[in-house]
Amino acid sequence: MASHPQHTGPGPRELSGADAEDLALYREKFRRRLPESLDELHGPAHGVVELPLHLAWSGMTSYDLDNPRQRMGLYSTVLHEGLHDDLPRYLNRDLLLELWPVLRTLVGRTVRTVWEDAFPELASRSRAAA
Repeated sequence: MASHPQHTGPGPRELSGADAEDLALYREKFRRRLPESLDELHGPAHGVVELPLHLAWSGMTSYDLDNPRQRMGLYSTVLHEGLHDDLPRYLNRDLLLELWPVLRTLVGRTVRTVWEDAFPELASRSRAAA
């Protein structure tokens, strides 16, 4: 797996030992799911996608990628719930890069941090869009 730098989040004075350990484990959960490279993301860019229940367990399972709101919903769901093998199947590299400046505001801080630390091209797209 690719080297993933540690994000400099809250310092030890800001989190108790147990909270810091919980946060580290939570971040690692997402790090382990990452592809080696964004080039591995060959998911669809158009059409209707049906997500399996292990991804879309709490709501919608069918997403039309040609509908901007549904596209953002699918990407947010897959980023939060997707396992390592789900990411290349449902995410598309070019679409992720295009969506990232807005998508990063819709996902949780931990997901955003893990992805931007691992893939600097995502963070640079965010800065360029600002």
